[in-house]
Amino acid sequence: MRLAALFSGGKDSVFAAYLMEQQGHSVDVLVNVRPRDRHSWVFHTPNLKVLPLMAESMGKELVAVDSSGTEEDDLRALGDALALLDVEGVITGAIASDYQWDRINHVCEGLDLNVYSPLWRKDQDLLMSELVDAGIRAIMVSVSADGLDASWLGREIDRPALDALREVARRRGMNLAGEGGEYETLVLDSPLHRRPLRVLESQVESGRDSGLLQVKRAMLEDRL
Repeated sequence: MRLAALFSGGKDSVFAAYLMEQQGHSVDVLVNVRPRDRHSWVFHTPNLKVLPLMAESMGKELVAVDSSGTEEDDLRALGDALALLDVEGVITGAIASDYQWDRINHVCEGLDLNVYSPLWRKDQDLLMSELVDAGIRAIMVSVSADGLDASWLGREIDRPALDALREVARRRGMNLAGEGGEYETLVLDSPLHRRPLRVLESQVESGRDSGLLQVKRAMLEDRL
């Protein structure tokens, strides 16, 4: 089938699109909603300006739409974007959030689009291991959980980092995959990338209980 992927540039949206392509589907379109509220409960918000580079690397069309503010506006913008696409279904990277799942499914149901969520309800420890083993190189770009401080920002989630995350999750009760907003990521490379993303300039914004890595400049580099 020809599918569109809801795309944020984070690990879950990239992994979900990759898994659906592995099943033989065509994922030609990446759809991104840019919420005005950086604390959106439905859509990922950090570093969306680098998505055109990622779409270029993947050889896919990017459809990015702005939302005027509220969650209802976010979902309306998503529906308007999907209504214009010639696709049979939509891929989401949802893992465990019923809140996100219900709202996206409601939008797609109204457009008679099938929803595919290959990560849904998977064991999160196994999921994170499979993600790393698949070659998805993601760095943390936001933290908002007890046990995750600014030293995690910019750190790649490789095997050692995943072991450290498991320990934080065990001690603090944190969601290992970050599904509760504990952290968010930016993918630098994956099996879908023809050229990896390189961050040239970034800025860290630290708050009392959170931190954010803002990518100021980035480029695609050639593989060695």
